[in-house]
Amino acid sequence: MRILKYAEAISEALREEMERDERVFLMGEDIGLVGGIFKITKGFMEKFGEERVRDTPISEDAIIGAAIGAALVGMRPVVEIMYADFLYVGGDQLFNHLPKIRFMTGGKLKVPVVVRTQFGLYRYTAAQHSQVPFVQLMNTPGVYIEVPSTPYDAKGLLKAAIRDDNPDVFLENADLYYTITGPVPEEDYIIPLGKADVKREGRDVTIFAISYMVHVALKAAELLSKEGIEVEVIDPRTLSPLDKKTLIDSVKETGRLIIVEPDIKTAGVGAEISAIIAEEAYDYLKSPILRLGDEDIPAVFSKPVRDECLPKEETVIQAVKKLIVVKEVMKKNVKTKTRKKKRSSRKSSSR
Repeated sequence: MRILKYAEAISEALREEMERDERVFLMGEDIGLVGGIFKITKGFMEKFGEERVRDTPISEDAIIGAAIGAALVGMRPVVEIMYADFLYVGGDQLFNHLPKIRFMTGGKLKVPVVVRTQFGLYRYTAAQHSQVPFVQLMNTPGVYIEVPSTPYDAKGLLKAAIRDDNPDVFLENADLYYTITGPVPEEDYIIPLGKADVKREGRDVTIFAISYMVHVALKAAELLSKEGIEVEVIDPRTLSPLDKKTLIDSVKETGRLIIVEPDIKTAGVGAEISAIIAEEAYDYLKSPILRLGDEDIPAVFSKPVRDECLPKEETVIQAVKKLIVVKEVMKKNVKTKTRKKKRSSRKSSSR
């Protein structure tokens, strides 16, 4: 297979879907003449024309609202919101209208809108251009959420989202655009929405990692394997629908879970994942669940401070070793209790 960059895979998915289905068109700020700030749609206006690649005013509410209207009359719009932070500017359309129309009409109306946006952790764009809207979107029934971590997943998930009849928010990590490469088939393919991927198999600890943190977890797992600790890394790929079965099956095998997310830990995705395991796989746990995430402060501009706030390979390694130590302590406690019972039993029999 060819090796593509993350950004190239996304661009190719858009181009192929526009060639496949004339109902697919793009809208967004600077996506036409400029080709987008990350050049994902560079050359698209020349190829498909201004009718299908539409530069818009700076109005996220209008962009998403126009997409809803177009979808209701049979089109399949893909809109680009420049930064994930700006989703809140279009909040009424995104949270109050887009996800509810199909439900409120009993399924009679479909709203096949894809909202593409990006967030970045290591671009140091400060508090108003670094937010991650996972939780707000997960708490909005009716929206599908894709969070690809590899070029293969990015292309397959985006094509699936465009063909989906539900509203989709496709969350790209800008830190991956031109830094991560991977194999991508030339033939057409899609990845089923709601199907997680086990990026690395292991027997000792399960790591549930999201987006960029998948790569952090994989690097940590590689280092830990040299010490005889085998970590299983699960990439959810979509947060809604969420593949609970793959996660639960993994935890049943390893008995330990660490969640690594690129967002603030408090009330984050990790809290929901922890609750799922506590409700559905508690008896299989051998140690407490650990969550790793961003600090509870707005993203700072300072590079050294920002780097210190986010989970790193070393952070993940320390968390894994902490769970392994917990396991050994628990074993020791069980052995101690067993010995005490035996001594007590011997004393009773001697009397």
